[in-house]
This record gives sequence, structure tokens and C-alpha cells, in this order.
Amino acid sequence: MTTNDTTAGAVSGENLDKLNANLRKVEELTQRLTQVLTHRSTHNTALDGPNQELFAKAATAYWHEAFREPAKVLEHQLQFWSKSVTHFVEAQQALASGKLQAPADPGPKDRRFANPLWDTHPYFNYVKQQYLINADAVQQAVDDVSDLDPLEKKRLAYFSRQIVDMMSPTNFLATNPDALEKAVETEGLSLVQGLENLISDLEANNGELIVKLADDKAFELGGNIATTPGKVVFRNKMMELIQYTPTTETVHKTPIVLFPPWINKFYILDLKQQNSLVKWIVDQGHTLFVVSWVNPDAAYADVGLEDYIEDGYLTAIREAKAICGEKQVNAIGYCIAGTTLSLTLSLLKQRKDKSIKSATFFTALTDFGDQGEFAPFLTDDFIDGIEAETEAKGILPSVIMARTFTFLRSNDLVYTPAIKSYMMGETPPAFDLLYWNGDGANLPGKMAMQYLRGLCQRNELATGGFDLMGHHLELGDIDVPLCAIACETDHIAPWKDCYRGVQQMGSKDRTFIMTQSGHIAGIVNPPSKNKYGHYTNDDLGLDHADWLEGAKFHEGSWWPRWGRWIKKRGGAQVPARTPGDSEHPVLCDAPGTYVAVKAKP
Repeated sequence: MTTNDTTAGAVSGENLDKLNANLRKVEELTQRLTQVLTHRSTHNTALDGPNQELFAKAATAYWHEAFREPAKVLEHQLQFWSKSVTHFVEAQQALASGKLQAPADPGPKDRRFANPLWDTHPYFNYVKQQYLINADAVQQAVDDVSDLDPLEKKRLAYFSRQIVDMMSPTNFLATNPDALEKAVETEGLSLVQGLENLISDLEANNGELIVKLADDKAFELGGNIATTPGKVVFRNKMMELIQYTPTTETVHKTPIVLFPPWINKFYILDLKQQNSLVKWIVDQGHTLFVVSWVNPDAAYADVGLEDYIEDGYLTAIREAKAICGEKQVNAIGYCIAGTTLSLTLSLLKQRKDKSIKSATFFTALTDFGDQGEFAPFLTDDFIDGIEAETEAKGILPSVIMARTFTFLRSNDLVYTPAIKSYMMGETPPAFDLLYWNGDGANLPGKMAMQYLRGLCQRNELATGGFDLMGHHLELGDIDVPLCAIACETDHIAPWKDCYRGVQQMGSKDRTFIMTQSGHIAGIVNPPSKNKYGHYTNDDLGLDHADWLEGAKFHEGSWWPRWGRWIKKRGGAQVPARTPGDSEHPVLCDAPGTYVAVKAKP
């Protein structure tokens, strides 16, 4: 034995000792894992997926299809069998040849399988290709089911896809080359760190598994995120009202009051100076107020949409008018806050109150006739489960909503981050958008059910009217000048559905803008980035397809276009206003205190 051989053996033995030591740490961590799982908070099991009735109906429909068109079903079955057997034979032939190599055709590209070993290593290539064959077979089987209600088939397709995505070989250590390579490279330390990350995520959510998407230690509200200067000038049980410090010597007379969604925190519009819509609006010479909603707990169980309108919208508008000495405001509503702004506008119309001069809607649904990708979650079995959950806890916990939203993009927002965190032992990235995404809020039980039953399921606002606060609220009542911005690839509020709701509003002065990208990136799209363009078409009498076909595309952000629109409704210039007044003393600096309250399951 040479010296080099001896050294190599010693190093190998040392590495093995490190590996064994790290694996012992894994065993020690299991006690902590057992503890958190033993004391985990529970939720209604109906929220975990569809009841067995859906799959029973699907199976029955599939067999009906087999009896009605046996040739088609058999053809698809034989294709699956043929592909699987051929794949197995090719793998056997490769092994028999004595060459440890994958076939020349590595199979279709999929970003989950970026590691070269998926194409070059026979074991990983075999696993990958068989998984893709299986996935295609499941998809084909779902497509073959025709004797099923369209909504139920949509749910079947969604949950089948979830099962297929969950079973990807990348999600398991033994069949993930990236994770295996990292484990060997770090003598098992990556597995220890991964288990630490897993347990930390479980502990943070009382046993519910919500994958942390960003490093929450990298951000501080008011420090390096949500930093636009301003003051909290009013506070009640529902919200804090922030008035932002002017950056221009004069401002438009009519103030703007911005209502963000209360499902998440308002600072999505103030992440950092470079992409802050809050800062941009202030820099355009507007007095801007932003509502920061309370993060409700069980004490808010009986709070409904009427409370958000009365103690949120109407109060914020009243206080902004008083501070500025004006009779009107320009209002903005984002997502669910835009939906509720439409209710508020109908209410004010019926009360003959002209406090709102104009309304802007960001990705706001008012016609829920086509529920899009949320259809699987708006059937009675799931909503019944939410109702039972809210009755038991008084709130719809943020973790339930977060899980629902993330599984709409499960590969990007669940499995890929989970692999990096739990298998690779990586620290989540310091990404402000993902940090915000994980900083959710609970919903009051009553409000959640009003929204889900009355607006989403029964679509009352767009199909006859929604009863609230002693009024029958209708879209046709909305008659103020309005501008609606929707997003081309928005899976939460599809642009065509936002458009359909705007078409039903009674305003003679209506502007509709469709921006590229999705629910967040389409809105948080500063001009300096010059990243996403937008479409306009003045003819809102067309259906959505014809509107888009005739629309003009504009390079760059929609912000300047909306800026010109709101400027026309901003009024004359007056001296810039310092936040608050003698009747509204400054309570604290922006971003305030409500935004810092974390949701508790």
C-alpha cells in the first residue's frame, strides 16, 4: 500500500465518521419532530381534498366510458402497457450490454429534471421516463372521462394533477440525484439541516406543513421593507390609516385612499423604493392614504363585510376628507378590497353620498360566474369544511388560505422549495416578494362565509344583487368614473372575469387596462423596469376575446397611463399636506403596528 492509498483510506474513514455523526443528529431531531406532530393543531379534514364521492363518480364514469367505447379505452391502456414494457426492455438491454448508460433519447424536457444525471444515468433516466409515462396515462384517463359534470371533471383534473405532481421522483430522496449528491458532498449535514428546516416550519405553523419560501430574518418592516415615510393618523378595531409624507411642494386637492386586500398585508405595494407603488403615487404629487387592516383573531368571529365597509371604507374616507378638508376622495381597491369597493360604491349611490370621486380597481372580481382555477375549492364539500373550521375557531386561519393558494402552483411554490429546504438543507432565499407571500392574515369567520357563499358560490352581486347593511347592492349602481386594471396571466382573478364585471357597472366613464403577467407582478410593475407591457381598448361593449383582438399593445408599465387618468380627477394644486392635524394626532410612524401582527393558527 502506498502513502497515497493510506491517506485516502484515512480521509475516507474520517468522512464516514462525519456522516455517521450527522446521521445520529438526525435521530436526535426526531424527538423534536415527534413533539410538534403530537401537539399539532388540527383542522377540518374536508379541507385536505375532495370527499370520496368525486373519485367514485369518476371511476363509475370511466367504466361507463369503457363499456360505451371500449376500443378507445383499450387503445389508451395498451399504449400505456406498451410504453412501460418497451421502456423496461430497453433498460434491460442497456444493462445486458455491459454499458452503464442511458438510452440515446433521454425523453422530454422538464425543468424539475435539470440535473444531467436524469439523462445520462440509466437508473435516474429509467425512473424519470417511467414517471412521465405514468403521468401521461393518468392525464389520458382523466381526459377519457366524459360522463361527468363539467365542474366535477375540472376538480378531478385538478386533484389528479396534484397527485401526479406529488409523486414526482424529485420529491423523494432515493430518486433525487441533487439531494443525494449534496448529502454525500456534505457528509450528511444537508440532511440534518433539512430536517431542522422541516421541524422549524412545522413549529411555526402549529404542526401544519407550510413551506417557508423566504428567509424571514432578512427583512424588517420599516427597516428594509415598507419604508416609504408616513404616519398612522387614525386607528380603530378594523384598521390603521396611514397618511404618507409628501415629496412635492404642492399636491392635488383630492386625496387618494387605497384599500389593499386583507388576505395579505398592504406592503406588497411598498416592498422597496424601486418598485413601490405607494412611493410612486406620492412622488406624482398626490396625498395618499393607505389602509392597513387588522390581523383578526377569534374575537373577530362575528365581523362581516358590513364591518369592513363601515369601520374600514366609510371611516377611512371620512377621516381622509376631514384631514384634507375636502368633500371627495379618489378610491383604489385591490383584489378582494376592490370587490368590496364595488359594494361600497353601490351603498353610497343608494345613500346619495358622493364622497368617492373616482374608483380604481386592481385585479378585482365582481362577477364570479366563471370561478377559474378556484373552482375545485368552491364546491359545497370544501366550503362546508371551511364553515365548520370557522365555527370551531372563529376565523379562517391564514395557513389554510396559504396552502390553497400555493397548491395552485404546487411545483413552484410547494415541491421545489420543499426539496431545496428539506432535502438539500438550504436556507430560503432573502426575497422580499416571497417574504410578503408568507406573511398572511386570518379572515373573520362571518366575513369569510359571506364572501365564499354569497359572492363566490352564488355570484349574487352580478346576478341580481347582494343584500348587505339594509340595502340591495348592485353593480349597475356604480356610476363614478372608474379605471380597472387586470392581469393577463392572473390565476386568482382572471382578466376576462374582471372585464365582465366592469361591463356590468353603470359608469359612463370606464377605462379597462390589461397588463401582462400575473396577480402581483402585473400590478407591481414600475416604469423603471420596462418589463411588462399592457393593452387598451375603449370599446367595452365587446366580449373579452374581441376586446383583446382589437386592443392596442403598449410597451412598458401601466402606471404612467393610470397616472394621467387619476391626474385629471385630482383637482387643482394646493400646498403639500403634513400627515395628520389637530384632530388627528400622529399615532406612530408608518408602516404602523397592525401590519406587524403575525397570523396565529
